Amino acid sequence: MTSHVRRTGSAAEIGGKAASLAAAGAAGLPVPPWFALVAPPDTDPGATLADTLGTELCDAVRALAPSGEPLAVRSSAVEEDGAALSFAGQFESYLRVPPDDVPERVRDVWRTARSERVAAYRRQHALAGDASLPAVLVQRMVHADAAGVAFSADPVSGRRGVCVVSATFGTGERLVAGEVTGDTWHVDRDGRVVHRTVVADRPALDDDQARAVADLARAAERHFGRPQDVEWAVEGGRVWLLQSRPITSLAALPDPDAPLALWDDSNIAESYGGVTTPLTFSFARHVYEHVYRQFCRIVGVPERRIDDEADALRAMLGLVRGRVYYNLASWYRVLALLPGYRLNRPFMEQMMGVKEEVPAELADRVPRADFRARAADAWALLGTVWGLLRAHARLDRDVAAFRARLDDALGERDLSRLRPDELVAHYRDLERRLLARWDAPLVNDFFAMIFYGALRKLAAKWCGDTDDTLQNDLVAGEGAIVSAEPARRIQHMASLAAGDPALVRALCDGEPAEARAAVAAHSELAAQFDAYLATFGDRCLEELKLETETLADDPTLLVRSVGRLARTPNAPRGERVDVRAAAKARAREALRGHPVRRTLFWWALRRARARVRDRENLRFERTRVFGRVRRIFLELGRRYFALGALDDPRDVFHLTVDEILGWPDATTPSADLRAIAAARAAEFARWRASPAPPGRFETRGPVHVVRDLIAPRAAASMESLGGESRRGTGCYPGVVRGRVRVVRDPREAVMEPGEILVAERTDPGWVMLFPAARALLVERGSLLSHSAIVARELGLPAVIAIDGLTAWLRTGDEVELDGRTGVVRRLGSAEAA
Repeated sequence: MTSHVRRTGSAAEIGGKAASLAAAGAAGLPVPPWFALVAPPDTDPGATLADTLGTELCDAVRALAPSGEPLAVRSSAVEEDGAALSFAGQFESYLRVPPDDVPERVRDVWRTARSERVAAYRRQHALAGDASLPAVLVQRMVHADAAGVAFSADPVSGRRGVCVVSATFGTGERLVAGEVTGDTWHVDRDGRVVHRTVVADRPALDDDQARAVADLARAAERHFGRPQDVEWAVEGGRVWLLQSRPITSLAALPDPDAPLALWDDSNIAESYGGVTTPLTFSFARHVYEHVYRQFCRIVGVPERRIDDEADALRAMLGLVRGRVYYNLASWYRVLALLPGYRLNRPFMEQMMGVKEEVPAELADRVPRADFRARAADAWALLGTVWGLLRAHARLDRDVAAFRARLDDALGERDLSRLRPDELVAHYRDLERRLLARWDAPLVNDFFAMIFYGALRKLAAKWCGDTDDTLQNDLVAGEGAIVSAEPARRIQHMASLAAGDPALVRALCDGEPAEARAAVAAHSELAAQFDAYLATFGDRCLEELKLETETLADDPTLLVRSVGRLARTPNAPRGERVDVRAAAKARAREALRGHPVRRTLFWWALRRARARVRDRENLRFERTRVFGRVRRIFLELGRRYFALGALDDPRDVFHLTVDEILGWPDATTPSADLRAIAAARAAEFARWRASPAPPGRFETRGPVHVVRDLIAPRAAASMESLGGESRRGTGCYPGVVRGRVRVVRDPREAVMEPGEILVAERTDPGWVMLFPAARALLVERGSLLSHSAIVARELGLPAVIAIDGLTAWLRTGDEVELDGRTGVVRRLGSAEAA
């Protein structure tokens, strides 16, 4: 016959509280003797205990209290004291129960389980079904000198390294119930009492006893594997564990003692906007780590110092709720490897589009060498400076060599004929020849940062350029920037189509196949169209996201852009202003009579122009590499689908680079790619359906358990000039009035020529909308972002970095913008019209 009295068992058998005591006792923790009584099926909580059950209970009580010692009687429900819910205070507990009264107290506990209070708690937490009768825990009473509760981690502040001990004289039931306020100790991991509150004339515990209670709570945490809320009692100097359960409120609470992490999407959102797949993130993170490690070597940073920052190099990017962010703590540590950190830091922040100051706590975390370390690194610092000078001297030659190497590595190759192992080998070859030798773009980016920042300082100091307008105008109109070429080609194709109304209708309104057929029937337009795709087929919306379908895959957006521009070829455009000539004249006047300043200024200007130009052009080369990598992984997806390892070829984007490349030769931990892809697809679908995190936020401890990601403060660049005016950063001068078109997805945009394009951010794929726009307003970005550079090259009046722009304006609003001052005024509302 099955006994209903248990001293061991799982939570499903004897309830959460009793199972916890059984596990604690088995681990050697000091638990007073106890047993649990399990209710048989169909037990009536209001009836007298059945003979067999009553006999078992009485025998167990006599064994537990042979001399009539008082007992404690508590519930131990299956769902009680769990990781998710505690059921705290829902069931009755009885202390100092004489042995003869135990059967009646057992029935009282069971009656509580059927109370309206418990039913309401279950409804509040969406628990299905009716409550079953709980097991009942019967335990020998501890004649406590003091008792209370202890939390192995602070449930209020979230500090995992601080144990909170609350105590009162005698038994602790009134403290547990919240009827009295106890004395409190905060004890850190080293046993130091860091805070103490005593509510009466003398404390219920001395510090040594408080430390012993804290040690008991931490021992329970170590055993159960998570922070614990324990009830305890001290009797004759011995500490007893009466109850232990998880702290259910702690999981999503950040630990304020953990290092601060600052996440910022700034310009990275230009390349990886919105939710990004695991394949793209794993590829991008790997590239960032290795190319910046390579850059440090190029400029002569000692290998020892590079290895010391291996963790920072590995974590320059993070993926938070499916979205890519800069981990600024890592970026600053990597930047500190380079000479002149204090000088270079503002330049880097400008290039990255980081607008707010980094918290002092984060900046102070950058290693500061002591005198001995500085002396040891002095020679290495000279070597780094020499490496930079040498890299700059040969940069133009290295850029040309890089392009030649890239052309060779990306030579024509029919990927559709390659086996999986051959595709993996091709990727490894690209990685070895290009990704591991991304020297010229890195060095060029660094000097773009240095010279653009230096030009900004010189223009402010020597020419009175307090708002960056002179610096911005001096680098405008450089020419030979490949990113502006798509817009010019689209304008040319639109001019070819404009004289044929039937062709224009097909381009604008026809089905994709019909529109392509119309293009093919026009020989000159078809030649231009094919040439565009051959050169810019990989330059598309979100072009650095490997999961993106390119223009080569679907040229519909290009077709529509050409058609809509051809439909209204004479729509108003922003007036082209030769800002460069005027800026040069202004600079010459300011530098008149200062030959040394003039020489240094023009020297810095020439290099800033060249480096910014090459920075944008080398981004196009990056697009070509990413295009080839995209095709390699798509082909691998097709092979794995054919082998039955994936349900769809595009499921490959839910895997990481290592999982995809390692599957053919069994170097991945799991062979079940289908299950991994399905789980990731479901997770990332949740991220797409959930609100996007802010563009900048702080975290402490593990990021993925934080419930609310909150921006630390309003963006510093947002400036309201009144309810109907905003100020951003002017990119290209011109005062323009017109209706705005707020575009969130260019693939679905119907941009009418002459409208002012409004966007949260842009990437190179947006350039197809620029020819139809009269002006450009962008919520995010910097003067070195893609939209700013292309706007300057096209002579498109533009204002960027207008925080809150897309929430402020609606399609159809009429605005006036000044591309010089960055001021935008709303003249009329679409809703009012």
